[in-house]
Amino acid sequence: MFEQEIAQYEALLEQYNGYISSRMSVEDLRQYNEVLFSAHSCAIEGNSFSVNDTRELKEKGLGLIPKGKSLYEAFEILDHFQAYEYLLSRLEAPLSEALLKETHRLLTLHTISYRHAGAKPGEYTTKDMVAGDTVFGEHEVLIKKVPDLLASTQNQIELAAIHPVIIAARFHGFFEYLHPFRDGNGRIGRLFSNFILQKMGHPIIIVPQQDKQGYIDALRAIRTEGTDEYLVSYFFKTAMARMMDEISQKKKQSGPRLFIF
Repeated sequence: MFEQEIAQYEALLEQYNGYISSRMSVEDLRQYNEVLFSAHSCAIEGNSFSVNDTRELKEKGLGLIPKGKSLYEAFEILDHFQAYEYLLSRLEAPLSEALLKETHRLLTLHTISYRHAGAKPGEYTTKDMVAGDTVFGEHEVLIKKVPDLLASTQNQIELAAIHPVIIAARFHGFFEYLHPFRDGNGRIGRLFSNFILQKMGHPIIIVPQQDKQGYIDALRAIRTEGTDEYLVSYFFKTAMARMMDEISQKKKQSGPRLFIF
């Protein structure tokens, strides 16, 4: 299954690495990914910061919050930066509860108490969860499954018998099904999916805010149809769309231009 998607992805990845990522400095590529990923991942959850707003916040911090944006939204983005950088500096670390909880602590450090009184960053929920039209299972039961998910995913990473995009997508689908935290499950799920991809030498996947419904539909199919096939296909499609877009941008910018003053 997914043989066609894998072949297309790998052919495009070779072109992308040769034409885009290998020609950028490591630091420039890191900051580019960090800003794009943080802006879109937080926007999926309702944050109104644009990519340009996010870039300005990265460069200037709280000294210049864009007009019409809240301090809460700014802290949400800043915390996402911290969580992303924490994971990126630990690519050799195995998936573990300690890593998951510390990433969640950084991700929600300045925001979780505003949304959920009594909730603590880095700690699992003490209440059963709902999100959108989904009622999740008993939180005690689901939380007990988190260590097994992390261990089995780490095992698949080490075996490298399954394509990295499939591992990342399946982890994401199951993690969102478990929904172990009071807040931030979507953001930390996407962070860890990209942690998996980066550990295995692949570019991160950015779910575009404008395709939020397609992403939600792919996740919902796990519950309604009992399969993660749609989510895996969505991950491949989204990864390839981004690579093709950036290759296209670079070719257009590198082509001949007639400048007239």
